[in-house]
Amino acid sequence: MKTLRKTPAGCPRIVFAATQSGSGKTTVTLGVMLALRKMGLRVQPFKAGPDYLDPMHHSAVCARISRNLDSWLMQPGAILELFARNAKGADISIVEGVMGLYDGLRDSEYGSTAHLAKILKAPVILILNAASFSRSAAAIVLGCKEFDKRVNLAGIILNNIGSLNHYHFAKSAIEKKTKIPVLGFLPKDAGIKLPERHLGLVPAGEKKPDAGLYAKLSALVEKNIDIRSIIKISKQAPGFTKVNLSFPRKADALQVTIAVARDKAFNFYYQDNLEILKALGARLVEFSPLKDKSLPAGIDGMYIGGGYPELFAAKLAENNRLKEEIFKYAKLGLPIYAECGGLMYLVKNIIDFHGRAFSMAGVFDCSAVMANKRQALGYIEIKVRKDNILSRQGNKIRAHTFHWSYLKNVSGKDDFAYGVSKNKEKEYPDGLVRENVLASYAHLHFASNINLARNFIKNCVDYKEKR
Repeated sequence: MKTLRKTPAGCPRIVFAATQSGSGKTTVTLGVMLALRKMGLRVQPFKAGPDYLDPMHHSAVCARISRNLDSWLMQPGAILELFARNAKGADISIVEGVMGLYDGLRDSEYGSTAHLAKILKAPVILILNAASFSRSAAAIVLGCKEFDKRVNLAGIILNNIGSLNHYHFAKSAIEKKTKIPVLGFLPKDAGIKLPERHLGLVPAGEKKPDAGLYAKLSALVEKNIDIRSIIKISKQAPGFTKVNLSFPRKADALQVTIAVARDKAFNFYYQDNLEILKALGARLVEFSPLKDKSLPAGIDGMYIGGGYPELFAAKLAENNRLKEEIFKYAKLGLPIYAECGGLMYLVKNIIDFHGRAFSMAGVFDCSAVMANKRQALGYIEIKVRKDNILSRQGNKIRAHTFHWSYLKNVSGKDDFAYGVSKNKEKEYPDGLVRENVLASYAHLHFASNINLARNFIKNCVDYKEKR
């Protein structure tokens, strides 16, 4: 049953948005976070949309775990609760947007940075890549301002500025035509580049940026961007009045122990998913499919998140003892939930970008084959076709997917729990099920429907009582 509570007034917050992907949004956001931290402020980071990689970098520079907020996956009340819970104790909260300011699901605002900013009642600072124009920047900013006047566009930062003259021309035009202050810039060819690969940025925990990169970025921001004005704008955000409660008011008593795969191969988890499981009575114990020879003792369930198993396939394949133990537990009915990279680990083998096959846990008889192009990206809608450890036949779930692999030689012994559609197109199957195992390419956020987590806990309790 949902209840309401008041949230603290005066939560300084700001949203960093851009006109389009590739504008330098992550670079500017990280630079501002670093500068704020250098001033001694406690910075709580957030990321708009279903992203795992940017939040890892946020967490690394802020020393606070970044959280995802998504206005298509979640109801406004859940967004406000997650924000309020995690902003507590911070001096300022910084939300990095996604794609362009108004880009959402299809032609709607749902899932967009703008929609999230309106829900949070947060002022927006727009980052504009001004590499190829100056005065025309004013026309773009004016269009963003007029497109939805409910969005509080409170400042502009220009990226890829070639010279001080270039900056002053663009700044003057923007401020004259829009009355929105330009708060600074980052220079062109500044030598700031975060390492990337096929799914996006390299996770911060796996490969830290080159020595001195963060220091250089912080120095550039301190020199060229008005940080004190950013702080002042953040304090203009009003306090919240009420939010819906998704988390239990009081955490449930400890009921089950769930093993969570966590290492360089598996690290795509929404932190709030883990905390929701804990609030519902789970003790989470981590293990490494790369290093550990056995699972933690006394477990009642398992959660294997996404990541890059294809890059560590040889080492995963060598750890036969752990793979055999997981296979045995699956046969015994242990509830196992796996997402994307976790799915790839549970199939018979992974075939990498070079066509080499590496044996995996073999819970499912098919192979995961790395393709030469991305296979899926974006929001999806799931119709549950078969009961499983998270949901029941007939349920509908909102999710996100992003992967370069596909399943090959799916056995008749394997069944699918999901019918998935995107943009109202023809359904395709997903969600392999066998025993109490559910493995899917879909990424779920439990704040979108806490019953998914409750059902997982219940199945873990049932397993515990039977063993």
